[in-house]
Parts: sequence; C-alpha cells; structure tokens
Amino acid sequence: MSDDQNRVDVEIYGVRYTLKGDATPETMVNMSRDVDEKMRQVLQRNPRLSLYKAAVLTALNMAEELNALKEEYNNLVNMLEPERKKKSK
Repeated sequence: MSDDQNRVDVEIYGVRYTLKGDATPETMVNMSRDVDEKMRQVLQRNPRLSLYKAAVLTALNMAEELNALKEEYNNLVNMLEPERKKKSK
C-alpha cells in the first residue's frame, strides 16, 4: 500500500472501521453510508439475523444491484456501437 492513500474512519451499523484507499475521503464515507443504510434495511426486515449474515445478505444485494447496472451499461454501449461505427467511417 502506498503512503499517498487516503484514510478515513467510518461507522457501519455501530462498528468503526478505518478505510484506506485511493478514493477520496468523501467517496469512502459515501460508500460506507450506503453499506450502513443497506445493512439497516436488511436487519429491519429480519431483525433476528446475526451481523455476519446481515453483512453477507447486504453484499449479495449490492452485488445484484451492481450486476444490473453492468448489464444496463453494456446494453447502452451495444445500442450506441452502430452509431459510433457510422461516425468513424
């Protein structure tokens, strides 16, 4: 890990974490807020879940959202591809 990485303390469902990375501190805080919000939603629907299981379900829910966005992005790129080929001729 390089010395120029950003570092930020965040809290997700009452647990403090120190994040280090290339993203801006604001981005890391926003991501942790998203995870915290999703964890709270999962636990609100099923309050008997352990934090571990809630975290896994949260990760799966977010992975599902990411896959849907990737698919949507790829569909948009495919729709624009013929247009790009026309312009490059």
